[in-house]
Amino acid sequence: MGLDLLGRDVFSRVIYSSRIAIYVGIVSIILALLPGIPLGIVAGFYGGRLDKLIMAVMDVILAFPIFLLAIVIMVVLEPSTTNVVIALGIVRIPIYARVVRGSVLSVKENEYIEAVRALALSRWRVLFHHVLPNCMAPIIITSTLSVSTSILIESSLSFLGLGTQPPTPSWGWDLKANLVFIDTNPWIVVFPGLAIFLTTLAFNMLGDGLRDALDPRLKR
Repeated sequence: MGLDLLGRDVFSRVIYSSRIAIYVGIVSIILALLPGIPLGIVAGFYGGRLDKLIMAVMDVILAFPIFLLAIVIMVVLEPSTTNVVIALGIVRIPIYARVVRGSVLSVKENEYIEAVRALALSRWRVLFHHVLPNCMAPIIITSTLSVSTSILIESSLSFLGLGTQPPTPSWGWDLKANLVFIDTNPWIVVFPGLAIFLTTLAFNMLGDGLRDALDPRLKR
């Protein structure tokens, strides 16, 4: 793969940058799930004014494009890998809240949930022992597909200078730093871009596979 403009090994930087990309992709999704799942469960199960209030707040956040909102958060905070994770976690909370809410609205109408309610169990036990486990399939699929989007956004923010800062290797930053040499040494730009492409493609294919495996409507 050659050397970059500072004489550093491109192969080593591409491999090391994968740690940053996957870390940002997975941890940001976990941060979004922690508040997103409880908010979606409460909104979908209880309904009424509480549902309208939670969804109104989520709609306000969703009114802003994810990438633009991430840029705003990064401007307020200082550019770093940790702050990229926090920014991506915040902007994805409404997505999971809506996914979980829709699943809960569907699951709670099933007959086995009515049977559990007839046993006079506590609402929290019904929620976390009977409703939530039956909502996991769409949560897992959405999370897997969102990892690739998070990797793309992190690379874009690093390309703009708002993400991972040097000397920490990052695919987006390497693209930006080496772009001026694309005419003479194109490989130092091609390989970081190819790493982004292959990683996002892998997570998208994993998400499609999980959807086919977990969606009962696709089974024959």
